[in-house]
Parts: sequence; structure tokens; C-alpha cells
Amino acid sequence: MIEGEVMGRVESLEADPAGGFRAVIAYPLETTALDPAQLLNVVFGNSSLHADCRCVDLEAPIELLDAMGGPRFGIEGIRKAAGIYDRPLTCTAIKPMGLSTPALADLCETFARGGIDVIKDDHGLADQQWSRLEERIPACLAACERAADATGHRALYVPNLIGSPERVLRALRFAEACGARAVMVSPMLLGLPFFWELCQRHASVPVLAHPAFAGVLRLGPELLFGKLLRLFGADAVIYVNFGSRFHRSREECARLAGYLRDPWGPMRPSMPVPAGGIQLGNAADVVSFYGTDSMLLIGGDLQKQPGAVADRTERFVDTVRSAAQRSSR
Repeated sequence: MIEGEVMGRVESLEADPAGGFRAVIAYPLETTALDPAQLLNVVFGNSSLHADCRCVDLEAPIELLDAMGGPRFGIEGIRKAAGIYDRPLTCTAIKPMGLSTPALADLCETFARGGIDVIKDDHGLADQQWSRLEERIPACLAACERAADATGHRALYVPNLIGSPERVLRALRFAEACGARAVMVSPMLLGLPFFWELCQRHASVPVLAHPAFAGVLRLGPELLFGKLLRLFGADAVIYVNFGSRFHRSREECARLAGYLRDPWGPMRPSMPVPAGGIQLGNAADVVSFYGTDSMLLIGGDLQKQPGAVADRTERFVDTVRSAAQRSSR
């Protein structure tokens, strides 16, 4: 019974052109208990302790996809929250750590007035003494409303939630009560099973996934960002873009974005959010590469010239919108 119904079965073992070997192993579905933690335990639990072993892909039967659930809102939900349906979304982050809440809110309003669609907390912003979470969230939401009153464009502010499960859930309830229409977490810092529970059972708004701490895992980036985070419920996934300091190839990024958006059983598609290395000078190329269903996250390039943040923000927004119009012809 154990050998036939519990043990994994080696389906193939082949030399990998890049070095080493590539093994395909099939496990009985029952060993996962249809639970996110046990799924990871079966697929790559003790195996992850081998320094030369990596997990690079996962094929899941429909029963597992149904049990995990995937995104509750997906691309459609992100677009509804942002109010943008026909082009790539623009995104940036308020930062750095150390700025006061009024300073962060002012920056948020500048971005919103410049036409940015999604304005998120930097992943380093938590509940620190210089900017308490319960002050920052309403201040930034109010900043977006002031910008909307002035321009007619209502940006989507996305607070970062971080801490113990209890603190994250408390922050989630507070953000939702304040009127936040999306939130961001770092699944690898929180733990993937808790991330799944947050998405599936607690959040009533879309959840963006940030890649912080992902480098410690020996999981292939396409598997982690393209499949697992979507499987566990991320509505949008931030990942390292080609041309950044983290050295991701265009081919890897194309496959990753495909995993997030392509049909996969009953699951909704997740929004790809390439980040890192996006600048005014290459934004049009990034739009052409990823197409309409994407969110371009630009960071320091908007703030690198003191006094020019508003101008650079407007130029970035205009570049993305113009590139999207050209691509749609």
C-alpha cells in the first residue's frame, strides 16, 4: 500500500544541458492533504536541504487547483480597483524609510496628480516610529482623494502589511476599514501557507505579492513567482524585470509572465508586475514586451532628480500610455 499509494515515482531522469540532472517525480495527490504547507513539504521539504538541489516546476491536477483556489480577484479585480481597463497600469512606490507620514503623503499626492495608477508603500515601510501604519494609510488615501478632486484621476493606494500573522490581520482589517482597495504583503516573509490563508479567507480586496526574501529559497523563479504565488492567491505578483541589477533574462521574464496570465484550470490570471531597471528611457520597450495586461513598477528613476518628481512622473505616465496606444494599432 505504501509503495503503491504513498511513495513518489520517478517519471524521468535526464542530463541537463546546463549541468547536473533534471528529474521528474510524481506524487500521489493524497500525500498533499490538499493543504498548502503539506504541498510544499511533499514537493520540496527535505529535498530543499540538499545544497545542489532546486525545484523548478510543478504540474498540478485540477483537484489541487480547486483546493488552493488561486486569485480571488486576479487581473480583472486589479483593473476594477484601479478603474483602468484598456492599457498597462503604471505603478510606483512611496519611499524611503525614514520619511515622516506627511512627507510620504505629499509624495503620494505628487504621484497621483502625475497620473500614476497604483501607488504602493515601499516594502520597507512598516509600523515604524517615523511613520505609523495607522497614520500613513488614511493620510495616503486622503492624498489620493485630493489628487482625484483636482485631476479626475483616482490613484489606487496600496499599503504594505508586514509583521506576525496577528499584526498583519489587524492591519488588513484597519486598511479595509479606511477604504483601501488593495494591499501588499511579502509572502516569503510571512510564510506561504499564511499568505494562502490571508488571500483565501481574510482579504476582501486584491493582494499584491512582493518578492522580498525570495532569494533564500532554492525554487526556480518561474515556479515561485509564476505558479506558486498565483496558485496560493496573489492577484498581482511583483518580480525582478530584465535589465535590472538582479540579472533576470528576457526569456525568463516572458515565461514567468505567461505562467501568471495563461489559462490554468479554473484559476483567474494574476497581473504581472515587472520591477527593477524600469526607467523613462526604456518604459516603452517594457510595454511592448509585456503587452496590455501588465503593471509597470518604476522606482528610483522618478525621484533621482530633486525637484523634478512631478515632471518625471508625468513623462513616465505619458510614455506608457503612448506606447500602449501604438501597440494596440
